[in-house]
Order: sequence, then structure tokens, then C-alpha cells
Amino acid sequence: MVEIVINKRKIGNGHPCFIIAEAGVNHNGKLGLAFKLVDAAKDSGADAVKFQTFKAENLVLKGAPQANYQKKNAKFKDQYEMIKSLELKFQDFVKIKERCDKRNIIFLSTPFDEESATFLNQINVPAFKIGSGDFNNLPLLKEIVKFGKPLILSSGMSDLKEVKKVIGKLKQIGLKKMALLHCVSSYPAPYSDVNLNVVKKFKSLFDFPIGFSDHTLGVHIPIAAVSLGANIIEKHFTLDRKMEGPDHKASLQPEELKEMVKMLRDVESALGEAKKKIVSSEENTLQVARKSLVAKVNIKKGERIKRDMVVSKRPFGGIDPMMIDKLIGKIAKIDIKKDHILKWEYFR
Repeated sequence: MVEIVINKRKIGNGHPCFIIAEAGVNHNGKLGLAFKLVDAAKDSGADAVKFQTFKAENLVLKGAPQANYQKKNAKFKDQYEMIKSLELKFQDFVKIKERCDKRNIIFLSTPFDEESATFLNQINVPAFKIGSGDFNNLPLLKEIVKFGKPLILSSGMSDLKEVKKVIGKLKQIGLKKMALLHCVSSYPAPYSDVNLNVVKKFKSLFDFPIGFSDHTLGVHIPIAAVSLGANIIEKHFTLDRKMEGPDHKASLQPEELKEMVKMLRDVESALGEAKKKIVSSEENTLQVARKSLVAKVNIKKGERIKRDMVVSKRPFGGIDPMMIDKLIGKIAKIDIKKDHILKWEYFR
């Protein structure tokens, strides 16, 4: 696998899962809330906190319709009005990045237009995350590839044929450092639509980090994604799900985000390596739970051992019960009392 590096953090097989806390537009256009989201992301243990950078007039036409989930969760006359209300100034992102640097958490932001991408590059964003809506936006992707930074690309609303086409085009125009995220662009995404095995499929097809951008409710689906080998997890979070806005209701609250990060790290630790062996924590249990072959009756010196003369009992330390067939027919060299653990030196 061709791993990528973001702020000295290596991402790929053999490295801890890279966890992106997706703040998105859950700041509701307020810088103070954005700062609080940075702090909550840091306190959760996430590796990065990600926002969305755009200018409404560059992103959407006036009068453009809203998605059903947007209509349900926020009251605006059209998508432009909603997007405009969630817009932060470029200077705000300078301050957000400073807050991230101060709190020692990686700052990321998704650009939705070329002007925003250029700005983010100027303030030294360490990598670019592109949302599913721009998965096939070649003009924007070409501009970002020029910056020479790692690209994390969400693949929602696409099929495998389109994914292969886009990846091929990105490589053709010179992209060398990238990661691909499986994603279902529904808010919230029904569990039956997630098709999480796509993570495994992507890992079998591509030689770069594969992850999962999650829009389901709860924390169990991203945990399952890590167990399937996801190198990156992205999850929306908010300060309060009751706030008005398009993404709040499908987001985790701070304590839930913290719990998700802990669970992901626990699962990573538990996955370990594909090598079946006796581990150190089992050693004591092995000694008391495994059995040895034991004399079922008093055995006299010179007697030939028969099956009904031995039995398996705890603790471990004598002849392994797996070796019983080898023991039968041996001659006792000494007298052996009932319930005495049998050892090979007692026989010939």
C-alpha cells in the first residue's frame, strides 16, 4: 500500500486509523461555535477536525432546491439561502486553523470551489478532503492536484465504474498521494444501504488507504468499518443535535464522539495481528485451566498402562492429554499414587 502522510501522521495499513471529526457547517456560521467544535474534537481524541470552506455565490445558484433532509432540518427558501447562512469568512478559517494549531489537532477543510481551494492551500492546509458532491468535479480536482498535497476523496453517489474512472483520471493528471472513502450520501444513511463490504472491495482493488465517511446514526457502523480494515473514519459531530441546521440531527454529540474514538481504538488494539499464538495474558489461565494426564488408580512399578488407569484433570504441567495414545502400553518405572500428575520420566 502507498501510505499517505498528513502532518507527520502516517495513514495506511499498519498504522492507527486516522479519525476525522467532521464539524462541517455545524458551527451555523458562527466563529465562536467553530472554536468550541475544535475543542470538542480535540477532547474526543480525534486526529483531525474538518470544516467546509466555500463562498455561497461560487457554490450554488440562487433558487436551487434543497435536499429533503435539508428541508426537514432547516427552514430556508432555497439552498442558496441555507448555504449563505452557514458561510464563514476566509479570515475566520485563519483563526480556526490557529485554534487547531494551539490545541494540537490537525485542521482540515473541504473546499467547494477553486477560490476556496486556493485559499486553503495558502494557509497551509496539510491535505485536501473532497466531498462526494465534487467526486466528479474535474476542474476543481485538477486545481487541487496542482498543490501536490494528499487528497482524501469521498465516493458517495457513485458506482464502481465511475470510481475506477475518476481514480484513473486523477492518476493520469499526476495525483500520487490519495485516499478513497466509501460513503453513502444520505442523512442519516439507512443501515441497509451502507454496504460496508465495499471497504473490503476497495482495499482489494486499490493500493492506497481506504476509509469510510459515515452518515449513519450511532457509532457501531464506523467501528465495524475499522474491523474490515478501514484506514480512515470520518464522522459528523455537533455540540447539540437539537440545534437548527442541515447536519445536526445526523451528527454525534461530543460525549458520543469521544466514546466512538475510544471504541475504535479498542477495536484496533483487539484486531492485532493475523497470528494465532499463546499471548502473555493467557499464561496464568493456561496453567490452571488446561489439564494433565493423572493416575486414576494406584499404579505399581512394572505395570503396563491401560486406558482405564489414567484420567484428565487440572492443573496443566504433566503429560498433555493429546498424548494419551502414546502413553497407553508404557511400563511404570516407579510406584505412582492415585491422582498423581503423570510425567514421561515415570515410564519406559
